[in-house]
Formats: sequence, structure tokens, C-alpha cells
Amino acid sequence: MRYKMRKSILYIGVLLLASFLLQGYAQAQPDETLFKEAKILIFDKEWKKAQEKLEELIEEYPGSPWVSQAFFYRAKCLKERGDRELEALKAYQDYTKRKDRSRSLTEDAETEIIDLAFELYRKGRKSYLSEIENRLSSPNRVVKYFAAIRLSQVGEKRTASKAVPVLKEIIRKERDDDIRDRAKIALLRIDPDALKDVEEQRRETKALIVNIRVWKHGKLTLKVNIPWALFDLVLGSISEEEKDLMTKEGYDIDRLRKELMEIGEIITIEDPEEGTVIKIWIE
Repeated sequence: MRYKMRKSILYIGVLLLASFLLQGYAQAQPDETLFKEAKILIFDKEWKKAQEKLEELIEEYPGSPWVSQAFFYRAKCLKERGDRELEALKAYQDYTKRKDRSRSLTEDAETEIIDLAFELYRKGRKSYLSEIENRLSSPNRVVKYFAAIRLSQVGEKRTASKAVPVLKEIIRKERDDDIRDRAKIALLRIDPDALKDVEEQRRETKALIVNIRVWKHGKLTLKVNIPWALFDLVLGSISEEEKDLMTKEGYDIDRLRKELMEIGEIITIEDPEEGTVIKIWIE
């Protein structure tokens, strides 16, 4: 009986200690509580209340690990509240300049900036088109493509035509049929003749053959002839991260593709240390 009583007392003590620790943990992290409350309000589309929670978090806990995301979602709240395009645009711009920004949210912020700039243009603020034009050279493929498709909707043909090179790139390289179709519609909107030219070029490249030869210490070790369409498919399947790694190693995939198509000469890649020579050309 005494054993059972001691066991019960010990059990109650553990529960009380656990409860005390949990309360202390919750009290020690009010910033996280604020962030979670704001996310619930965002889910319920209570944009003003969510914004107030996020601003409280930013002001009261500037060193919180949740602050970076709070800046992003504050910008979203501003956009969704309507008639606050300038404030929302500035808020998204501020987020993209943060050192602790996340890659995925930065991509979202960039596309939101494009949307907001377009809305400002539609309201007569033409100077904001530069926000879209600048992103035509973005290293992020999603941002660049979105900027080109948005810019094609601009009424001034001279401005819209700046999107043509990127739209042609999408049609040539992109494997997603939906994205490619959207680029075709955008290009047709700007210049129907440009679409005809790129489609003709696409048909011509399908008949090309890529020749690859590899020599090791002067001896031919590999001889491959493959259709350009297949070769281009392989190049196009390489992710942006993998491209970045290969570029650091001295292999620029996009440049290789461009030189093969535009220059039409033999490309030679040498590695003296390995005694390897690679030659690539099309015919």
C-alpha cells in the first residue's frame, strides 16, 4: 500500500513537473505563438488581424527566428487587403533583400512583385514596368518566365517585345507543355511572325545530329551520334542547382547549348591532367 502511494505521488510529481516545463516553454516563446496565430488568421483570410499579429512579432521580437517569415506574410496581408499595391510591393522588396530569406519564399516574393507591378501599370503607373523588365534576366527560371508572360500583356508593343527572347527560350527549351503553350500564346500576342520563326527553328533542330567524340591519351574511347532533340532533352532536364555546380567546375551547360546552335562549330573540351579531349558538334 505504501509502495502504491509513493508511486502515485511520484506520478503526480512528474505530471506537475511536465506541466510546469511546458508552461515555461510556452511562456519563453511568445514569438512562435504570435506567428502561429497569424498563420491561422491568414488561413481564415483575416488579413488585417493577421498583419497586426505579424507586426507585433516584428516589433517586439526582432531577433526571433520567425521574423523573416513574418516580413514575407506581412507583405502578403498588405497585398490581399487591396488598394495597397505600393506598400505590398515595398514589403516584398524588403523581404528579398534580407540575408535570412528562404529560397522558396524569395521566389514567391519575386513573382508577387511582378504581379503588383503589373497592377500598378494598369492603374497608370507605367514606371513600375521596370520591375517586370528587370526580372527578365533573373537567374531563377520561374521568375524569368513569369516576367516574360506578364510583360506580353502590356499594351505598348515596344515594351512587350522585350519579352520575346525569353518567350522564345521557353518554347525551345521548356519540356512542360502547359508552360510552353502559355509562352506561345504570349508570343502570338506580341508578334505572330516571331512565333512562326521559332516554331520553324524548332522543327529544323529536331533533324540535327549531335556528334560526340572522346579521346583518352590520344586514343578514341567514345563515339556517339544522337538526335539533337534527345541531346537537348538531356540538357534541359538538368536542374538549376546541378547547373550551378557544373558551372563552378568550368562547365556552362547553357553556354554549351547556345554555342552549338548559334556558332555551329566544333566545341573542344580538354582536361590535360586526365589526358582527356572531348569534341562536340552538330550537323
